Amino acid sequence: MLNDLKLEDLLLLDIETVPATSDFTNLTEEEKKLWEKKAELIRRNDPETTADELYARAGIYSEFGKIICISCGFTNGKEFRIKSYYGEDECILLEEFAETLNKHYYTDRYLLCAHNGKEFDFPYIARRMLINSIPLPKMLDIAGKKPWEIRHLDTMELWKFGDFKHYTSLELLAYVFKIPTPKDDIDGSIVGQVYWKDKDLERIVKYCEKDVLTVAQLLRRYMGLPLIKDTDITVV
Repeated sequence: MLNDLKLEDLLLLDIETVPATSDFTNLTEEEKKLWEKKAELIRRNDPETTADELYARAGIYSEFGKIICISCGFTNGKEFRIKSYYGEDECILLEEFAETLNKHYYTDRYLLCAHNGKEFDFPYIARRMLINSIPLPKMLDIAGKKPWEIRHLDTMELWKFGDFKHYTSLELLAYVFKIPTPKDDIDGSIVGQVYWKDKDLERIVKYCEKDVLTVAQLLRRYMGLPLIKDTDITVV
């Protein structure tokens, strides 16, 4: 597959998500009950942890979290361009991202690409669009499609080579392939804190953009291509 892949046909992406509110106490009573039920499943291996303490993890669940940034990367000739959709209003950023997909990535020529995208990024975006009453763009509307009809590429799945139990982080693959780490400032575990407590969304956006670049570099390593040079990267 990679031998036939055209890099200019890819839209690479990464998302950053946070809990829907700054802490457990800000949930409505109904939301608290629903989160407590979810927490019961999460803490099976850690029964001493309370639902309140577990709420810091809520951002990874699309029913209890929200997207604060979608960073995209695409090849435009020699240049690799990065564009981010971000902000406090999730609905607005999702509408803008959906508009981009509908306008530029609506034919079967294109593919979406992310690391662990099939398990996290793609379904999370689709679910949050539905929650925000945004019609799904063709690239995300996979209902009824056969596996080979879904235009999604996943750099983690490519690394599995059929080993369904295997999980490898982007950070580890960046290390083994000698790609500059995207985790030189923050990592996913503290994004919620940086957003809700530090109020530093710009810092999160830069982190998200580094992840997109790393996915692009990793895919190039898979294909036996040289890494993208810093001089060929443009953030728009």
